[in-house]
Parts: sequence; structure tokens; C-alpha cells
Amino acid sequence: MTLTLNMARKLADHCLLRAGELGLKPLTVAVLDAGGALVVLLRQDGTSLLRAEIAQGKARGAVAMGLGSRALFNRAQEQPYFIQSMNALADGSLVPVPGGVLIRDQGGIIGAIGITGDSSDNDEACAVHAIEALGLSADPG
Repeated sequence: MTLTLNMARKLADHCLLRAGELGLKPLTVAVLDAGGALVVLLRQDGTSLLRAEIAQGKARGAVAMGLGSRALFNRAQEQPYFIQSMNALADGSLVPVPGGVLIRDQGGIIGAIGITGDSSDNDEACAVHAIEALGLSADPG
């Protein structure tokens, strides 16, 4: 399966609906395809300046490394030089903190959601909820 624009829009919308249900701070949601290309970016009113880059960085790290960003966060604590080197190779565009969740279909990676704006745990929870709402598998790491 390939991540389509229609699917990406639904995923982003589900993220924001869940955030509303939970009463979260304004979020920015980036949905990337399996090649790391941005498909959808939604930014709620009131988000701060760098949120678009942070959301994309969480998703980009997940796609680039084949690991949800929670796993990248854990690895950064265990092997900081490795993650620092990977970030250098990616021109500083990886954000190795929870909130970047791989979208899997039958085990294969079809994309990732990156969310920022509330706590990393809440960001991640919205992404997982959206992915599962579409019948896909969420891999937060």
C-alpha cells in the first residue's frame, strides 16, 4: 500500500480531533511518505514558529532510521554520538524525541506522522490513535 494524499489528510485530521478530545495545546502535524517526502502539514492556530520543522524532523527521523522516534530517543540516551552523527548526516533535520510514529501496513513502512506542540507523550498518543483509526499499524518505537 502507498500513502495517498487522501489518507495523509485523514491521518492529520484524526490527530487534531484526538488532540481536541484530550484538550491539548495547539499542535502541528506532519505526514510523510515512505521516502520522507512531506505529504500533509497542518498547523493549528497558536503554534510557535519552529513547530513545522520539529514535526517534520520527528517523522523524518522515524522514516530515515526505520524506527519510531521513541526508540531514537532511547538510543540517543544510550549512544549519543551515534544519533548526533546521524543528525549531522541529515543536515540537522532529525528530532529524536517521542512524537514521530511510523505508519505500517502489513509490516511495511508506508510513512510516518510527526507531531509537536504538547508533551511528547501526548503528541505520540495522537499519532498512534490516528494511525489505528485508519486500520493501520502504529510503530512509535
